[in-house]
Amino acid sequence: MQLHVSDAIILRHLDYGEADRIVTFFTPDHGRRKGFARGARKRRKRFGAGLDLFSQVRIHWSPSKNGELLSLREVDLIDLRAGLRDDLEAMALAGYGCELIEELIGDDPAHPESYYLLQSFLDHLASNGNTPETRLLFELRLLNHVGYVPHLLHCSECHGGLAETVAFDAGRGGSLCSDCVADRGAIRLSRMTLGSLSRLLQSPQDNFADIHLSPQTLEEGGRAIFSAVKIHLQRPLRSLSFLESLTSDPDL
Repeated sequence: MQLHVSDAIILRHLDYGEADRIVTFFTPDHGRRKGFARGARKRRKRFGAGLDLFSQVRIHWSPSKNGELLSLREVDLIDLRAGLRDDLEAMALAGYGCELIEELIGDDPAHPESYYLLQSFLDHLASNGNTPETRLLFELRLLNHVGYVPHLLHCSECHGGLAETVAFDAGRGGSLCSDCVADRGAIRLSRMTLGSLSRLLQSPQDNFADIHLSPQTLEEGGRAIFSAVKIHLQRPLRSLSFLESLTSDPDL
């Protein structure tokens, strides 16, 4: 049976029986996969801490004779990202990022751009914690990679120009000019914020630490981009509820 070796990020795992573990992992060349690690909780030499959440690993696997679960043979730990274990908010955001990857990527066979985005995102969180721009940058870049990024610099319906204050409706494709907007419930934001979001798409995707946004861009851009994320979710994300319980303002 052919043996494969892939770099991977551990997205989640489920203990099975007394010693086994079912592991979901993300690779640049095979996309999201799920495997069965027999004896993983006892065979420290073969698996060690390599199956812990968010770990960067090199995983040895072979196709299963039956069923969808791959057979995991061995795991080489590259980076445990131990910094995430000491920061609850960073760990919660990391969990959200991994679950969002699963939801938006689905069963696509390969998605290297999104893999390296997730890798940079987790590395940043492990080293720097949850800086104000981190979530917005990750969501915006991921939407771009999967082809869901909304129209930012022109009207999504007539392709005309935008006024200083813009209506934004993710369900209609993004920005709307004053002639096309009809829903009073659309998000309102400044054209300057939309310009900032557009420029962020040109920045290196591994750069999280050196990007600093104004409070207005963070607030307006965060609401707009998350509204674009939500319309592509097929189910509520558990990690999002936990993240928001940690980051919401108790006085609001």
